[in-house]
Amino acid sequence: MDMSKFSVKRMINFFLASFVGVIIFTSCNQVKQKETTGASKPNIIFIVADDLGFSDIGPFGGNIQTPVLNNFSKEGLLFSNFHVQPTCSPTRSSLLTGNDNHVAGVGIMSEMDYPVLHNKNLPGYSGHLNNQVVTIPELLGENGYHTYMVGKWHLGEGEGMDPFYRGFQEAFALGNGGGSHWSDQRSLAPPQTMTYTRNGKEVQLPEGFYSSTNYTDSLLMFIDRNKADKKPFFAYVSYTAVHDPLHVPAEYIKKYKGKFDMGWDKLRELRINNLIKLGMVPADVKSNPFSGIPKWETLPKEQKAIFARDMEVYAAMLEYLDMSIGRVLDYLKKEGMYDNTLIVFMSDNGANGALSNTYPGNADGKYMSTFDNSMENRGLKNSYVEMGPGWAQASSSPFRMFKSFTTEGGIRAPLIVKMPGKMKNAGQWNRGLAHVTDFMPTILELTGIKYPQQYNSNKIHALIGRSLLPVLNGDSVTVHSGNGIGYELFEMKAYLKDNWKLLRLPQPYGTGQWQLFDIVNDPGETTDLSDKFPAIKQQLIEGWITYSKVNDLYDHNGHYDSLYRLSFKPQNSDD
Repeated sequence: MDMSKFSVKRMINFFLASFVGVIIFTSCNQVKQKETTGASKPNIIFIVADDLGFSDIGPFGGNIQTPVLNNFSKEGLLFSNFHVQPTCSPTRSSLLTGNDNHVAGVGIMSEMDYPVLHNKNLPGYSGHLNNQVVTIPELLGENGYHTYMVGKWHLGEGEGMDPFYRGFQEAFALGNGGGSHWSDQRSLAPPQTMTYTRNGKEVQLPEGFYSSTNYTDSLLMFIDRNKADKKPFFAYVSYTAVHDPLHVPAEYIKKYKGKFDMGWDKLRELRINNLIKLGMVPADVKSNPFSGIPKWETLPKEQKAIFARDMEVYAAMLEYLDMSIGRVLDYLKKEGMYDNTLIVFMSDNGANGALSNTYPGNADGKYMSTFDNSMENRGLKNSYVEMGPGWAQASSSPFRMFKSFTTEGGIRAPLIVKMPGKMKNAGQWNRGLAHVTDFMPTILELTGIKYPQQYNSNKIHALIGRSLLPVLNGDSVTVHSGNGIGYELFEMKAYLKDNWKLLRLPQPYGTGQWQLFDIVNDPGETTDLSDKFPAIKQQLIEGWITYSKVNDLYDHNGHYDSLYRLSFKPQNSDD
């Protein structure tokens, strides 16, 4: 199957369809900064987990062993209202540039094909980072920083697009979105290939490779090799765990035997109760689970055993990731670097509910039949198993849906940030709105670097993110009061402003109309308040239209103006 011919309709099926049938069977707010010249500049580390659910780790109500992150959370500020993009590469484009994914070049994902948009050669729909944005490592590298990257890139492959060409001086990177975590480099589906590069040159993996282990090894090697010159460093640690296929050493899987026999319905209830105890959601929070997921109690015993095993593998994979993060933190402490390092831990989107046979090329079952998915081998080499929508919905508790959707289950993610030194708000929760685009301006303010209007002779789009330093320093709850944040991906749209959320999902996943939710009191998005607050709804619709104009959004037929006119249609109209 030629992936370049993958249609928009089938793209949605790739992420979302087949769930029902398949699962049954298978200044006033700013503080003055210290001088940031020379050795006083802080080190900066981004640690990004791939497809981690909101409530999976211990500090966020999870029942999976994450002792490193548990302890780390006591030294940093925890964010309960942090938002990312609905999928992997759009989030990464916003994280590294401080801009909307459409501006950065990832208005569509590289795996998909939109013929009309491609024919227009629109920079915002190239499927890779473009030249109308500048990256964090590009700016830091020109201002005295070492810049390192390990793990998943997913923002373009080849000459000029590899991370080595976008500011990373040392990089060991997987070019595409995922695949085997072992040395066999087996892809998610036959049309794809897994290519690893070292500073822009393709490399072969060593025998015994395991993603979380070797990414960590490479990072520590990069830092250690250059530590003598005392220059600060920026590190982007982009783990591929816990993205499917789920893989982890066998001894970790054994720890979780029987731990998820309760099923996904009870796990979701457990997670919600834990979040209520933490004060992160209202005591009367309503759940809004995905309708295509069968009740656990209705499944045959054999299927329960298989699904429970897959969640055991997922949990084990997360614990191994937690251990790997611990190796990084321990190294920094041993070398006396920890106290002068800004450390960010986050997930790139909600938990992944996609099934393996919905990836393009897997529908006929031929590729999947080449794996050994016996009970004894699930999660080990030459297996291919995934979390699936049942567990993904539980991991996204208490939110609606999961990865790929602009519902809260797709775009709200765990975030912990530790500033250099000791924080006066360490271990506390922040409930204000924060967004993935906020990291670029935060780092620039922290390091005293000015954002350019041009870079490499290209005009650069203005930042849309806002510096989080007032929040991190305990002087403000949010930097987005009265400021709206827009979304669009796969024709799914949203707009966040203060307590309100405007949401529009195409049928059959939604009504095809704008809906209004109070996501503070109703984080499960269960009650549409459109009729009760029509003026607020209209204000948010106009805000989304402004967002779409500023960020050059096109519909999938390549129309620029029609997208905005459609937004003014009567409430009972469809796209």
